[in-house]
Amino acid sequence: MYTFSNKLKLGSIVMMVVGALCLGYGFFDAPSTVEEAKAKVAAAHDDGHGGGHGETSHAEENAHGEHDASHDEHLLHQLQNRPWSALYVAAFFFFMIALGVLAFYAIQRAAQAGWSPLLFRVMEGITAYLVPGGIIVFVILVMSVMHWNHLFVWMDADTVAHDELLQGKAGFLNPTFFLIRAALFLGGWIFYREYSRRLSLAQDDADDNSNFVKNFRWSAAFLVFYLITESMMSWDWIMSLDPHWFSTLFGWYVFASMFVSGITTIAIVTIYLKSKGYLEQVNNSHIHDLAKFMFGISIFWTYLWFGQFMLIWYANIPEEVTYFVTRIEDYKLPFFGMVALNFVFPLLVLMNSDYKRVNWFVIMTGIIVLFGHYLDVFNMVMPATVGDQWHIGIPEIGGILFFGGLFIFWVFNALTKVPLQPKRNPLLEESRQFHY
Repeated sequence: MYTFSNKLKLGSIVMMVVGALCLGYGFFDAPSTVEEAKAKVAAAHDDGHGGGHGETSHAEENAHGEHDASHDEHLLHQLQNRPWSALYVAAFFFFMIALGVLAFYAIQRAAQAGWSPLLFRVMEGITAYLVPGGIIVFVILVMSVMHWNHLFVWMDADTVAHDELLQGKAGFLNPTFFLIRAALFLGGWIFYREYSRRLSLAQDDADDNSNFVKNFRWSAAFLVFYLITESMMSWDWIMSLDPHWFSTLFGWYVFASMFVSGITTIAIVTIYLKSKGYLEQVNNSHIHDLAKFMFGISIFWTYLWFGQFMLIWYANIPEEVTYFVTRIEDYKLPFFGMVALNFVFPLLVLMNSDYKRVNWFVIMTGIIVLFGHYLDVFNMVMPATVGDQWHIGIPEIGGILFFGGLFIFWVFNALTKVPLQPKRNPLLEESRQFHY
């Protein structure tokens, strides 16, 4: 049985406390009036550029008064959104890791893969985070519906009343249906995780393979449900932040990001457990295959990123290309840095088969890949919610610390509940003997 070390437990709790304080500071520091927002931007501009925008004549102020008032209110909403966005990006990122692991786990079950059963308990431990992570994301969505923030512009009735495009989408993008869909997605994912875990544990004490067969059938059916709901979730929770823009492969794009993040986390947790003397029968070939998936799905993610980016950019349709113009102009470093971290780096370091067997090398690569996909989520969310008023500062670091600490605490606590090695999986011996 795995024992959750006091050092790791204390570290995760400290991360949560420090992260919560940083997030709290972000909310405290957010402006509450237009005047505060304008003063905050002016101060930041003076610090960064050493001067203001210059004087504006009284006549110009009158001519543009209404536009300025609208712009000022928009600026206030952007600055108020920053701590909410930092919270949402981190909450979604760690939740999507668990959801990516769940998809990988279901694929292994449905494919009856022979190499991976020794890793099932690790995957089941990571997917335990679906419950707290999913509840937190759902609560943030409920708060958005209740107008505690301005993340989703289509939730504002006044905005919809002056926007014909949003009026045309109101049958799908309306708060009630939005929350019903979110509850359905989360309920289905968590149900499969809990039921599959129960069948997995029951198989250990069974005298036949009936639970294994049931798990195979449920996993195959779940993958159909997952592919539909994951795409819809990506439209709802991410793409609708910018409801004037859409991409037909966005669901696949988000899936690739969560899939590679999940597989990377499996590799990191597995290597950590092996370093502590657990998972003795997991060998270098298992680590090699996980690293191989990290490499392969990183290439798949790049294919989707490039396909989405280049086709829209080349077509140069104004309502489509705006999505990338804002990111290239205002998010140049995180936008292109993300591509370097998620494609160039894995391509260079994981191409060699021998490196995939070196534990510390896989850990180092995994941490960089995870940060790259945090930036991916950051790039998907921030431009639509805070515009050019973005920073990676105290609230963003606080979100990573809080949810990272919660993730570590919940996952490793779940790993203590049952033995880390399955007993009666019919493919267990094949997994033990696995050699690449």
